[in-house]
Amino acid sequence: MYFFAVVVLLGTGLRTASCVKSSVSCTETTMTAAVERASYPGLLVGHLQLLEHADSRCNFQSNSTHIFTVVPLNSCGTTIQEDDDNLIFKNEIISVDNANDLITRKCEVKVRFQCQYPKRGKVKQTFSAHRENVTVLEKGFGRFTYEFEFYSDNQYRSVISSRLYPLQCELRSRMYMQIKATTTLSSTELFVESCSAAPYDNPNSQPTYPIIDKGCDKDPTIKHHPSPTKRHFRFSMEAFKFISLHDQVYISCSVMMCEMEADNTRCSQGCINSGRSGRHVLRREAVTQTSRHLVSQGPLRLKRSAEGAESPVMNLNLNLVFIAGCLLAAVGMISAVVMYKTKMSEVKYRPLNARESIPAA
Repeated sequence: MYFFAVVVLLGTGLRTASCVKSSVSCTETTMTAAVERASYPGLLVGHLQLLEHADSRCNFQSNSTHIFTVVPLNSCGTTIQEDDDNLIFKNEIISVDNANDLITRKCEVKVRFQCQYPKRGKVKQTFSAHRENVTVLEKGFGRFTYEFEFYSDNQYRSVISSRLYPLQCELRSRMYMQIKATTTLSSTELFVESCSAAPYDNPNSQPTYPIIDKGCDKDPTIKHHPSPTKRHFRFSMEAFKFISLHDQVYISCSVMMCEMEADNTRCSQGCINSGRSGRHVLRREAVTQTSRHLVSQGPLRLKRSAEGAESPVMNLNLNLVFIAGCLLAAVGMISAVVMYKTKMSEVKYRPLNARESIPAA
């Protein structure tokens, strides 16, 4: 079943925005973005990719007229934003050349697309806010997967089910998180360089709140918990909300893998504070660390306490009582004044004659 969606699609090229013609359609769980072959002669499936392309679900397909990809709403780098009435899902198609080429004479393809769904639509019932694992393929490390999950307590035995997202939590309750890297290489370690919180699933959105920066803890409530291997990172912090109209929080982290116990890697440096330059030199004869990758999870939403949920109604009732009391008091005062004036108007006055003198005291 198709849902009403406002679609924004932007194509850019080295010459003009009309260099490539694109289209997008939206369903309750996916966005299908397509590039018209006739608008870009010689374009092949291997020339296009999404921002997050390692997942096999993010591949492109083709037919006689178009090259297209079916993008899940909760993977392939799709980000989500929301306003009072809508959920907005965004992604981007970019072009790639042969990595060995020094120049290109192809029209650069950059297609930003989004689907906008009313919150009251059925998408709320079928869309899973839970973010999927991130699978990466890198030279020297092969294929490995990052998993970011929330847990119910500090024992880390029970993963919170994806069906419960968005997660409901109470202000200042402790949130238990784990980032895990799965790989066939046992001589590797995971390093979490930074983590931040934002009201949207986009670490570049504003506002953002730093939790970990350059390997150093920034949030005063953060705690680290024992991990079974160096490919696990367990930590917790107290739940909070942004001081604004934003009612949700996403946690995003920049992570990487390193060769275990290798010198001069970012993992071996750990926390880099302002007093250290953080400069390091990698050995050229071997690949000792991967690129940085982004993992995220959320959203988290605060539970409304009974007091908080009832207070607006209580305040409204008290206001109504106060206003009604003021109105009654005003009506009473007006009535008293009217009665007084009426009574005074009924009193008759006449001048005294000479015989009706006032007796002496």
